[in-house]
Amino acid sequence: MVRLRVLSRLASAFTTPFSPQDFLRLVDPLSSARQLRALVTAVEPETADSVTIRFRPGKGWNPHEAGQWARIGVEIDGVRHWRSYSLSTGAGQDPAITVTAMGTVSTALVRNTKVGDVLFLAPPEGDFVLPEHPRPLLMLTAGSGLTPVMSMIRTLVPRRPDADVVLVHSSPCPEEALFAEELAELADQFPGFRLVQWFTGERGRRLDLTTTSDLDAACPDWRDRAAYACGPADFLDAAEALWDREEGELRVERFSPVLLPGAGGEGGRVTFERSDQEVEADGSTTLLEAGEAAGVVMPSGCRMGICRSCLVPLRAGQVRDLRTGEVHGEPGELVQTCISAAAGPVNLDI
Repeated sequence: MVRLRVLSRLASAFTTPFSPQDFLRLVDPLSSARQLRALVTAVEPETADSVTIRFRPGKGWNPHEAGQWARIGVEIDGVRHWRSYSLSTGAGQDPAITVTAMGTVSTALVRNTKVGDVLFLAPPEGDFVLPEHPRPLLMLTAGSGLTPVMSMIRTLVPRRPDADVVLVHSSPCPEEALFAEELAELADQFPGFRLVQWFTGERGRRLDLTTTSDLDAACPDWRDRAAYACGPADFLDAAEALWDREEGELRVERFSPVLLPGAGGEGGRVTFERSDQEVEADGSTTLLEAGEAAGVVMPSGCRMGICRSCLVPLRAGQVRDLRTGEVHGEPGELVQTCISAAAGPVNLDI
C-alpha cells in the first residue's frame, strides 16, 4: 500500500497540473476513482421515439435484479443532468435502459446517444423485483411502464419452465408498443407466458381499472395472481384502489412521486446562494425544478423522494412537502428538493 502511494506521487510529479487519472481516461474512458461510468455499446430503435441504450459499466457496478432502476448521468451543453431509468434487460445480462423522448434529458438520450459515448452511473436500486418463490403473476403496464416489467419477463419466462405470467400492456397503437415483436415471439414460444396487447386507439380507451370488468375479460383468474403494475400515475392510482377493495396483492412502481392534491401554497423567491441565482417559484414547483430552470446544477436521483440524492442544506426560510402539505425548515436542515416547494422566501446552500 505504501509502495502504491509512492508510485502515485511520482506519477503526479510528471503529469501536473493534471492527475494520472486524467491520462488514464484517455486510454480507458471508464477509468475513474470518483465516478462510476459506462461505455455505450449499442443504440437500438424500439419505436419512432424510443431507443434501447446498451452499455458496459466500469468497475464498481453491481449486477442488477430484474425490475431495478439506476441513476444515469448525461452532459447536455456542458451541464451534467441525472435521471433514474429502469433497467430493461434481464438479471445477469449486460445492462440497458429503454428511453422514450419525453423531457429534456430523455429526449437528448434518444436523439443524440451514439456508440462509444460515455454515461455516468450510480449502482442499481429498487425493490420492484420478482417474488422470492415461484407463483402465478399478473403484470399490468402502460406506456414506458413496461420497461422494468420487461426485465422481469426476460429473466423469468425463458429460464423457468414453470413460469406462469400474464402481461396486459396498454399503448396507443402497435407502432408505439415497446418490445412488441419480442413479446409476441415469447408468447408463441413459451406456453407459460400470455400477452394481452391493449391498444387504446382500437378500443377507444385505456384498460379501465375502476371496475373489474376489463380485468375479468383479460385475465379471468387475476385475483389468484400476485400483481405488478407500472405506468402513469392515474393508472396506478386506479390499480391500487381496485386491489385495496379486492384485498389482493399488488406491487407498484411509480416514475413520479404521489403528491397531495392542493399541497402547493404561495411559493416564493428561491435563492441559490453558492450559484448566485434567484428565481420566483410558485407553490407547486419543486425546488429541484426551480433550480434546473435557473441553470443551477442540482443533485438528483429518483426525483420521487426515495433515494435522497437531491438533499441540499437550507440556509433560510421554510419549504412545503408536496406529498403531505407539511411546512418545515430550520437553518442547516437538509431538504429533499425533488418533493419540496418554497413556502415563502427560501435560501439554499448550493
